Amino acid sequence: MPALLPGLLLPVMLGACAPAATQAGTVQASTPVTGVSFYPLESGLAWSYLLEGEAAGTAPYVLRSLGPTVFAGQKVLSFQLTGRGADQTWFRTVSAGGVQLLGLRKPGVNIRLDPPWQESPAEGAWRPGLTWQGQSEITISGDDSAVQKKGVLTYSYVVQERRAVQTPGGKFDVWVVTRQISDTVGGLFPATQQLWFAPFVGEVRTPEGLLLTARNFATRPGGQ
Repeated sequence: MPALLPGLLLPVMLGACAPAATQAGTVQASTPVTGVSFYPLESGLAWSYLLEGEAAGTAPYVLRSLGPTVFAGQKVLSFQLTGRGADQTWFRTVSAGGVQLLGLRKPGVNIRLDPPWQESPAEGAWRPGLTWQGQSEITISGDDSAVQKKGVLTYSYVVQERRAVQTPGGKFDVWVVTRQISDTVGGLFPATQQLWFAPFVGEVRTPEGLLLTARNFATRPGGQ
């Protein structure tokens, strides 16, 4: 199993491919979607991303909301990132209590988190200085369901501030969050990363250093 870990998750795939040019364009929207939630989850939503510093003509990574499915016997929502060799799907629940990650999948590799990883707080909880943390057991298995490795993931979040940011995808009012991760299965996730979250938009900057360049939906004034 250790041979799989260095290429298991997106941060590792992205690490060596960021040129120094400044990007200056966006990918065009194609699918109209209305009634977007605070934590966008509606089937058909799509976001395009490039690494910080990449040129506008670079092929984007595309994140899509695929809608409801079943993961580990539970009803969840699935989100798939593809492009430039990437193929990764996250399985989440979204409720009044926030966003939880139950697991993720790449071709031939499945990761389950128990209890689920709390990725975002309740909608009304956001404020500068907010913190949350937790611990989950990680179970890594193949497509044959055979367990290949187990370990523990520990995470913590700090909301640093709310500020306006500009990306090729537009100007956004975001919550700036620092995330710290450690695990006992070989470092599946970057140890410390910053993400930007905009209500009714999603991640404007992902923990992997991807910047939003376009989306296929518009947020109306007032967030709806």
